[in-house]
Amino acid sequence: MLTLAGAAAALGVGLASPAQAAPLTGTPAVRSVCSAPAGPGFASCDAVVVTPPAGVRQAAVSPSALPAGYGPADLASAYRLPGGTAGSGRTVAIVDAYDDPRAEADLAAYRSTYGLPACTTANGCFRKVDQNGGTRYPAADSGWAGEISLDLDMVSATCPNCHILLVEAATANFGDLGVGVNTAVSLGARYVSNSYGGAEFSGETTADRQYYNHPGVVITASAGDSGYGAQYPAASPYVTAVGGTSLRRTSYGRGWAETVWGDSSGGEGTGSGCSAYDPRSFGME
Repeated sequence: MLTLAGAAAALGVGLASPAQAAPLTGTPAVRSVCSAPAGPGFASCDAVVVTPPAGVRQAAVSPSALPAGYGPADLASAYRLPGGTAGSGRTVAIVDAYDDPRAEADLAAYRSTYGLPACTTANGCFRKVDQNGGTRYPAADSGWAGEISLDLDMVSATCPNCHILLVEAATANFGDLGVGVNTAVSLGARYVSNSYGGAEFSGETTADRQYYNHPGVVITASAGDSGYGAQYPAASPYVTAVGGTSLRRTSYGRGWAETVWGDSSGGEGTGSGCSAYDPRSFGME
């Protein structure tokens, strides 16, 4: 799940939460793109795949047709995002674990499909680095690569004129991911999106200050996909936790309706809850 708030902040627009495509009728299956966290102190990406309900056949897709779901124009309409040159010169960073070897190619395909301006290494719009700011990229991981490509696409959709910095952490350990956040800020990003999370741990208040305390920088983190229960780093007081919503068109109001993403069984749904370790509020350093 991408935290769209980072890209929206670069445009001067506030988003309550990321949007999901219109729900399928029936009961679709939902599965995580990434494997579960390796253990305490590790995160998992928060992207999910939704498949049609049993017995529902997917229609054939024409190569010239736009993908199903909401595109950049829909998101701009739903959140009244400014057009023109809004976001020019601003950098949104995506921090994820492991390498997505096709990141730039997938980014180009998405932007071309929706008629967005090219964002490449060659024209200076896109930059990919390892957690230390170099080019010694980590091992590839297909699950995290799916999250990375999703994140790059959604930054493109909500802020097509923004520069994009992709920081790939060596592992899904919170220490490596945190170093990636620090690197993103040191390289000039003022909006940093973290689409991952894991179980809280007793040392997270130290990690808060070491990795996420960046005054003047918007740091967002996914609230999670497993329903009620806080996860880290969304629980950090230095981070804006962003939950998932379901978005649909309406004939009233702003033309869109939005509800908290969840299901009646209490399984999948946006994360929420109180931290077991971080205080509710305190003075910022």
